[in-house]
Amino acid sequence: MKIDRLQELKQKLTNEAELSEIWTFYMDHFADHPEFTDLGKPAQNEYLNSVIHKTCQQMFGKAIKITNFFLIYIPEYRLFHGPFQVERRIGGVIYFEDLKTGLLAVSADYPPTDAVKYSRFSEVMRLSGLNRNDLN
Repeated sequence: MKIDRLQELKQKLTNEAELSEIWTFYMDHFADHPEFTDLGKPAQNEYLNSVIHKTCQQMFGKAIKITNFFLIYIPEYRLFHGPFQVERRIGGVIYFEDLKTGLLAVSADYPPTDAVKYSRFSEVMRLSGLNRNDLN
């Protein structure tokens, strides 16, 4: 595993149109490599909890339950990543905090097949309303 390939992953996450290419790159170069997973520590992130829940509801068109979410954070690279389950389907997420962009991948079927649903997401800043100083 070459950690410098994280920069390539970031570029793919922001530029690559084919979402499966991004996920495959992540899985091939990082996901199961102990030297990568050992860089981080367990974390909580309410934003990612919300994104995963809402996106999976949209993907499957019904209320769903997320279980076994094991989120890891690598501060040096500002990267969150981890697996989860959606009603026995396998899923995973990557999210670069500095880019405010991430990707979800979830098995489309149970039992799992090669079919995967993907969703790229970006955090949107909420700007406050105009005030009288904005009009100058």
